[in-house]
Amino acid sequence: MKRNTATCFVLLLLATLANPGFAQKKNAVKKAPLITDRQLWLAEMDKMVRPVLRSLAHDSLRIVMPQITSQRVDNKAQRIQVQYLEVLGRVLSGMAPWLQLEGGTPEEVALRNQYRQWTLQGLSNALDSTKNDYMRFDVAAQQLVDASFLAFAFVRAPWLWENLDATTRNRLVNGFKTTRRYRPGFSNWLLFSAMTEAFFCKYGYEWDPMRVDYALQQLEQWYVGDGMYSDGTHFAFDYYNSYVMQPYLAAISGIINGKNGSYKDMTLKIKKRNERYAVIQERLINADGTFPATGRSIIYRGAAFHHLADMAWRKALPEQLKPAQVRGALTAVLTKTLESPSTYRNGWLTLGLYGSQPDIADVYNNQGSPYLCTALFLPLGLPDSDPFWADAPAKWSSQRIWSGEDFPNDHSVDLR
Repeated sequence: MKRNTATCFVLLLLATLANPGFAQKKNAVKKAPLITDRQLWLAEMDKMVRPVLRSLAHDSLRIVMPQITSQRVDNKAQRIQVQYLEVLGRVLSGMAPWLQLEGGTPEEVALRNQYRQWTLQGLSNALDSTKNDYMRFDVAAQQLVDASFLAFAFVRAPWLWENLDATTRNRLVNGFKTTRRYRPGFSNWLLFSAMTEAFFCKYGYEWDPMRVDYALQQLEQWYVGDGMYSDGTHFAFDYYNSYVMQPYLAAISGIINGKNGSYKDMTLKIKKRNERYAVIQERLINADGTFPATGRSIIYRGAAFHHLADMAWRKALPEQLKPAQVRGALTAVLTKTLESPSTYRNGWLTLGLYGSQPDIADVYNNQGSPYLCTALFLPLGLPDSDPFWADAPAKWSSQRIWSGEDFPNDHSVDLR
């Protein structure tokens, strides 16, 4: 008697289940320890940043880092020249809260100590003109961007500043001052200049109030409603509110207002807009961790949710967003954006959103660019006892809505 394919499959499955060896393997799988979300995040962060910081600490970043640019690159030689400061600033900006944190499991403490060591040595190499990995800050205007992310790292992690030797500190400050020669574009770039000045303000150096005030006042003019800003004179539906604008506004206004109270009202406005945009961001994350792939710089992967991660780390989430649901949503994004087999090539991130997708890259992208996605790791700066990590898993909005649960309605908010 002939059996169809489906019947044969069922019989084969039953025979397999009846096999004692299968039962032993099944039991063995059950006994395997479950990995926590925090362990997953730590493992992914380690995998991503180890080639960067370990190489820099050994003065070999320029030797091992691929020289990759967008296939439509505007100035290939220059984009390669700046990729080293670019990758350093982005990696440290995302890792900074975790480097600042104390405690944790013995394994995590050991990992953090290793990265602290690599980071301090790497910064020393990057700022020493006698080293192979020496990084200038005056190669191109792009370094105004790169320096600001590095400044953001020090704003987020005072431990880094406190543990730099005096020589390296002076070299870093001089490097930041060098970027003042570049005039920022009339866009989110205004915040890059302002962030470097906020660094100077935070650590007691002479700073330029005009560069800060111009950026904050102009962004106020670019507020378009419902918690979002225009990136310049025209609104674009992309992720620059998250990549740059909202996290930078929160940090800069907080530092300056904390020093002299001069932006009290604006800081309150920014806080309310931060909260509304966090709600929108959380709803953009689909049940499977995907999100709308719209706008430029999409190769920054999980950095599309830099703002949501920053809000979680700062414990600034609005009441309607519970830490555990945000953890679930960001974990889904982390998993989805890194799961493709072509996400890495020889240990280095490729240009793409889901694996290697060269045609998605913009003219300014190089090998250092995608490392802005380390911004997703900001909540690792919270201890494992914090509700973000300790609370039981919770569904995020898309999971609840698209499984048929009743759910509160959403509406715009006037925050002018």
